Amino acid sequence: MEQSSQHSYPSVTLRDIEQLLRSRFHEEGFLSLAQLPDPSTFKDMDKATRRIIEAISRSEKIVLIGDYDVDGVVSTTLVKHFFDTIGYPLAWIIPNRFRDGYGLSANIIPRITEFDLALTVDNGIAAVEAAKLCAEHNIELIITDHHMLPNQLPDAYAIVNQKQPECDFPFEEVCGAQIAWYLIASLNRAMRAKVDTKAYIGLVAIAIIADMMPLQHINRAMVITGLQLLGRSPLPAIEAVRDWLDKTELTAEDIGFQVAPVLNSAGRMDDAKWAVEFLLSDNIYDARVRLERLVGFNESRKAVEQQITQEAMERVNHEDPVIVVEGEDWHEGVVGIVAARIGRLCEKPTIVLTRTHNGELKGSGRSFHICNLFKITNQAKALLTKFGGHHAAIGLSLPVENLDRFRQVLQHNYLAENYQEGYVDPDIMGVLPFSEISFELTQMIKQFEPYGQANSRPKFITHNVLIEDVNSMGKEGEHRRFLFSQNGVIHPAVLFKTRESFQIGERISVIYTVNENHFNNRTSLQLMVEKIDKYL
Repeated sequence: MEQSSQHSYPSVTLRDIEQLLRSRFHEEGFLSLAQLPDPSTFKDMDKATRRIIEAISRSEKIVLIGDYDVDGVVSTTLVKHFFDTIGYPLAWIIPNRFRDGYGLSANIIPRITEFDLALTVDNGIAAVEAAKLCAEHNIELIITDHHMLPNQLPDAYAIVNQKQPECDFPFEEVCGAQIAWYLIASLNRAMRAKVDTKAYIGLVAIAIIADMMPLQHINRAMVITGLQLLGRSPLPAIEAVRDWLDKTELTAEDIGFQVAPVLNSAGRMDDAKWAVEFLLSDNIYDARVRLERLVGFNESRKAVEQQITQEAMERVNHEDPVIVVEGEDWHEGVVGIVAARIGRLCEKPTIVLTRTHNGELKGSGRSFHICNLFKITNQAKALLTKFGGHHAAIGLSLPVENLDRFRQVLQHNYLAENYQEGYVDPDIMGVLPFSEISFELTQMIKQFEPYGQANSRPKFITHNVLIEDVNSMGKEGEHRRFLFSQNGVIHPAVLFKTRESFQIGERISVIYTVNENHFNNRTSLQLMVEKIDKYL
């Protein structure tokens, strides 16, 4: 990552940092829960609500179809939890990534023919074929989804999706669980059920963070409230999570780096139903056992991911502007994470493919820097059998014989876009002298929490830093602990997951975030290092 430290960043003071952080919220400021839009602002929300209430009054059979990522798992949990609370039976299905594919598809229809009404959460907006099959079996369909609209919408009784042009909901970037929560709130009000829907916002916060929604406007308000609720949630699953992390309060980072990967791993490695069953646990004993299973899936996921990343890195052509690698039996459930990891290591957009049992190549891609990976791959669509996604992440399939041509076309498309060379990290606020690092800085940074998508934790760069001391830490010595100094000011620092060796007395440039370390009733400042380069 040579470029990011050699790029010329401006020097910053505490005041500059505060102004830069405040500017992220200049349009709407800090919203509160009281400013959440009304459920009726969604197109078709009232229509969907009326139809569900009618189904309940007629004792119709209702089935819910979710998705296998955290957003889909949480959305399914929310709606099922609400129906359990009002005492109405609701069947639910999470498609299996390996057997069923994504969302409401033709593969699911044989399992739902006995139902009168089907609801989707976090999927369905592109389910044109499955919607036709629902109609043929006299299953009325209500779609709730947040993804981009395809050219042709499915034929459904109601479609609740904030991206529809006729929709008055004022925020475009919300996740599936937020729309599921709004559906619950709408049902609760129309039925006068008096369910405490605010208590559900803790689970919604997990989905907002895991689905990488921008932590601005109502997303920020819901996450702040949600994190507070998770700290005191009586849900056995959340109690088990707090015990597992040994924490009474959960942060956005806890969700993003610990909880979300564990919930996601069920769908990646086996079946996402295990994650829903965990979240729906009705006692702490079941919750602990189910959490243990999910943690096991996540450990397997990490091991598999590490092995595939290693194999894939050996096959990377570092000359290509877009990396495309393929392997024989790489696990389908982790190729997206591997693509992200390789992309970060090589600082290039990356696509990782694995051969399927039917001889096709199937995989995922992750963008890097300003490249619109969706656009440059879409221009090669004629070579693909399946394709979808957005500018930063894609999923695709193609015949093996098209691979070489696909790789060539992709490089050509990338170069035609004339992306500027040289990676500038937009999260680096500027050059910060060690003398400016203080508790005043960390207290000010806390005011703009939670950090995440579109409100990243402030990163800084400092040049001409001296390594005073360095030690290995971790079970296998895979992390490094440092003492750094600049002009007589010394700060401790840690760098996770590196095999690189560093020498005492070396002069470096370092990219980092600043964190308060609480240990033995003492609080100290610590630099969380992202990257170290030789100081030139």
